[in-house]
Amino acid sequence: MQRVAHAPDKPLTLVQDEVPRPGAHEVLIRVAAAGVNRPDLMQRAGLYPPPAGAPTTLGLEAAGEIVELGAGVTRWHVGEQVTALLAGGGYAEYATAHEGAVLPIPTGLSLIEAAALPETVMTVWANVFESGALKPGETLLVHGGASGIGTTAIQMAKAHGARVIVTAGDEAKCQACEKLGADRAINYRTGDFETEVRDLGGADVVLDMVGGSYVQKNLNLLNDGGRCVMIAFLQGPQAEVNLMRLMLKRLTLTGSTLRSRAVEEKARIAQEVERQVWPWIAAGKLKPVIDSTFALREAEAALARLQGGAHVGKIVLTN
Repeated sequence: MQRVAHAPDKPLTLVQDEVPRPGAHEVLIRVAAAGVNRPDLMQRAGLYPPPAGAPTTLGLEAAGEIVELGAGVTRWHVGEQVTALLAGGGYAEYATAHEGAVLPIPTGLSLIEAAALPETVMTVWANVFESGALKPGETLLVHGGASGIGTTAIQMAKAHGARVIVTAGDEAKCQACEKLGADRAINYRTGDFETEVRDLGGADVVLDMVGGSYVQKNLNLLNDGGRCVMIAFLQGPQAEVNLMRLMLKRLTLTGSTLRSRAVEEKARIAQEVERQVWPWIAAGKLKPVIDSTFALREAEAALARLQGGAHVGKIVLTN
């Protein structure tokens, strides 16, 4: 099979390798499409190594057809089309996935659209709905509203009955976010999002992938009892924070990653997503926003587009 290989300070290359074999409770998927995510950039830079025993090839989500079952698999069958959260290995013609992290293709979606779901939807679910405990009627602030995570969080929060405010880097992205359902989109390059969000009544939950100076601003604009959930730190992992704000307003500042969680925990999140989110897709309340697609051999260009930040929604590789 072909897979994308990476090495420090070298271009991505296609190499020939043996087709992996599924282990116990795993399935082998012939990959039709694989999502491109910011953790892929971090892994390539040596900042986000795969868990022990996981494939070293980039790629945390894929969609395609099951072609082989490992021992003990009970739900899935050869020939089924599925999408899956991966520990790694999506940038390839074949990939293995634990059966608990595999999901059926939602009704009405293509394999390309389905490949853009698992990492993004599970991240939003785990952080906004579980850690952040977003309730209907509350206000969610999403930084990076035009990203894959952002466009998904907007739609999921609106389907849940929440109000959504986002930040984005230009007017076109702001308009795209509002078209998806955001109640207000703030251009952080031309306005002060802290002041604007406070003028709008504050936020109850913040989903932050920026970190740095944003952390204190998030604490300032949160309402009493608010929750700030960190999932990345584009400005860096260090921040100077006035903890008095956190104490006086009884705030929660937390964060998480998805990749390092145990397979049992990922399976639990997948079950919740299938139960709660897949019906939103079937009802037309959520649809992946696909910015662009690239062939597997064009993985370098796909990551360059992600790094450049001009995209709106998800970037997907195709076989």
